[in-house]
Formats: sequence, C-alpha cells, structure tokens
Amino acid sequence: MKSFSIIFISSGLLFLGACTSGNQTANSGSSPASPVASAPANESKSALPEKPSEASKGGQVIESGAYHLEFVPEKEAEGTHLDFYLQKGDNHEAVSTAKVTAQVQSPDGTQKSLDMKYDPADKHYTVLMPGTTTGEYKVAILSDISGEKVNGRFNFTK
Repeated sequence: MKSFSIIFISSGLLFLGACTSGNQTANSGSSPASPVASAPANESKSALPEKPSEASKGGQVIESGAYHLEFVPEKEAEGTHLDFYLQKGDNHEAVSTAKVTAQVQSPDGTQKSLDMKYDPADKHYTVLMPGTTTGEYKVAILSDISGEKVNGRFNFTK
C-alpha cells in the first residue's frame, strides 16, 4: 500500500512538472503578452524565445533565430519612451537598416501603431508613446529586415 502511494504521488508530481515546463513569454509579469494585432501571414521568425538570454540593456529579451530582440519602456512626464534593440549574431551587432513598427494596445483597449526610428548614436530604435494612462500595455514589435520578418511580443505596466 505504501509503495502504491509513493508511485502515485511521484507520477502526479512528474505530470505536474511536465505540464508547467512549456515556453514562457518575454515578460513573466502578472499576465502573458497576447497578440496586439494580427501578425503578417508570412512571418518568418517565432515570437517565442528559442533559448534564454540575458538583458544587456535591462529590458525584456527574446532570442529569435540569429536575432536578439530587447524591449525597454521608460516612463516620462508626457508619455513612455519605447526603446528597441535589434541585434544579430553571437556578438549582438546592431541592425540599423530595418523598418520597425510598434503596435501598442493600451489598458483601455485602444491600439496605436508607432513607427520607430533608428538612433545611430545609441544603436537602437526608439519612439515616444504619448499618454499617461496607467495599467498593462501590450506591445508587438514588427521588424522587416530586407524582407525578413522578425517580430516579438512584449508587455509592461505603468
């Protein structure tokens, strides 16, 4: 009877562990990032991390194929400054030629599409998102690198 109980409990723990070992989103906050807008049908890279990576700029990180994506939101008086680092290769060389758009869903459900501009001095893409609404924001960063789609989904709370 004791051995049956031990086997039953062990099996239950293994099953529970297997159920919780799936992929994680870029931010392990209170709720997972959900799609902000429909991504292009020909999206070539996954928005889920392929391997864990550390944030070099203090933001949320996704590794997608050969690309390192890092998103850093910074609160400002008139809105939120969105910084996006798009890097390639093991040495994380900045990609400066991409067309990058941030699709943002506000806590009230409204959506904005913001074109991000490359800052050559700091080697990242940036845009100021106006507004001071508090709550959880969901962000889809859509990058087009010479026809190759590299996208990531992030969230933040302000």
